[in-house]
Amino acid sequence: MSLQIERIPTFGDNYTYLVICEATREAAIIDAPEADPVVARVEETGAKVTKILSTHHHPDHAMANPELAKRYDVPVYGHTSDANRLAGFTDGVDEGDTVTVGEHTARVLFIPSHTMGHVAYVFDDAKAAFTGDMLFAGGCGRLFEGNAEMMYTALCEKLAELPDDMRVFCGHEYTEGNLRFAITVEPDNQAVQQKLDQVIEIRKNAAADWHDATPAEMTIPSTIGEEKATNPFMRAEDAEELGRRRTLKDNF
Repeated sequence: MSLQIERIPTFGDNYTYLVICEATREAAIIDAPEADPVVARVEETGAKVTKILSTHHHPDHAMANPELAKRYDVPVYGHTSDANRLAGFTDGVDEGDTVTVGEHTARVLFIPSHTMGHVAYVFDDAKAAFTGDMLFAGGCGRLFEGNAEMMYTALCEKLAELPDDMRVFCGHEYTEGNLRFAITVEPDNQAVQQKLDQVIEIRKNAAADWHDATPAEMTIPSTIGEEKATNPFMRAEDAEELGRRRTLKDNF
């Protein structure tokens, strides 16, 4: 049983995902701010969309939900608290709930702080976690609605407990900038330097228009193990240190 994961470049640097159960061809769309690139990929793959999953309510992750939900006649899932602000919302999920895509099951992790209704979808068997704007490769999202204690719980407890080989599919192509900051936090961390060098090489021929990006230009996914070794926020000793690092990153 295999889960096909299509990375779709959307907006200026967003990742939208189309996850397809290879056994049934049933699929879910994750975090779609615009419809056309997603529709094109659905048609290319021949997938049958059965649901839309949102990690949080921000428009650059959810703005296309109503159009896509109408096109495919499917429900839109998000955290229960986002019922009145997530575009197209129909079904609420919370910590410990599950959603299915064909023969695959994802469990929901409630990880607030970037927003108070942020969730991740974790496909344990497929080793794939969709973390939106909470955990990026080499970084994390801004503290728009929560606090550092919430972020520490989300990153350094809940997500850090996932297996090291769990792949991390995040919401943006921010990796190079994140690692340039990370090396200022831990200048002697060889793992950070090595990954930054790799990412610079990957990104040096990146398409001017993100919509034209190819898989060879994408730095996502990373893994939980890589993040534990290179991500200054997952490496914070406590919530206070994480908060200080987040403030530094805000002004980097």
